[in-house]
Amino acid sequence: MPRRYRQVAGCRGVRVALQVTCVNDAMFPETGKAVVRLLRRLGVEVDFPQAQTCCGQPMVNTGYVDEAVPVVRTFVDAFAGYDAVVTPSGSCAGSARHQHSIVAERSGDPALVAAVAETGPRTYELSEFLVDVLGVTDVGAYFPHRVTYHPTCHSLRMLGVGDRPRRLLEAVRGIELVELPHASECCGFGGTFALKNADTSVAMGADKARHVRDTGAEVLVAGDNSCLMHVGGLLSRQRAGVRVAHLAEVLASTEDDA
Repeated sequence: MPRRYRQVAGCRGVRVALQVTCVNDAMFPETGKAVVRLLRRLGVEVDFPQAQTCCGQPMVNTGYVDEAVPVVRTFVDAFAGYDAVVTPSGSCAGSARHQHSIVAERSGDPALVAAVAETGPRTYELSEFLVDVLGVTDVGAYFPHRVTYHPTCHSLRMLGVGDRPRRLLEAVRGIELVELPHASECCGFGGTFALKNADTSVAMGADKARHVRDTGAEVLVAGDNSCLMHVGGLLSRQRAGVRVAHLAEVLASTEDDA
């Protein structure tokens, strides 16, 4: 982890960009707003590059690597020159850090390879940025609810965020954090997997929803709204009385909000 980020993050002159992701932009705008409120509360000024689009993950995951080349070009151009790119998605951060290099190499363009090598390592999932870059776990949040946390697959396996989200949640005042049974099991969404294998996806989601209900939690929290959309839809149809919230929204909450 570049030590210089720890020393200067939040100080004048450091350029931090929000990569809000397609799902959040289209369906969960409050998550992006929560990231901005949270970072500003911690002294970080954050920009929103208007030129940003998709990270390219849906194309890569479906095997359309060549078609992802222009999307990756747009990504590196939009976020060029920033000291850090923060995204409320382990899935999209994982794409930038791992898949973009595959796409760039496939393109045969040395300039794109070099640009990806610059942008990829500076792209952080939110909990990584807070814990590893800013060096904080207590972000001054207040959320008086019984909560259970689902570690999403890409954040857990591709990024290796480990216990960072839980450490952040454990420091939230008023929260009652309960363990989710079989937490590391996939929720079944998997992007295009849910479309191509709908029955399997629903069965996996039903298992996850059952484990959430078993906790007695009021709120299911995760770092990817795609997973929350999938499990939350099942919980809603089951009238389980459990709502979902992105990690950013919990961490941005204060006693004023309550």
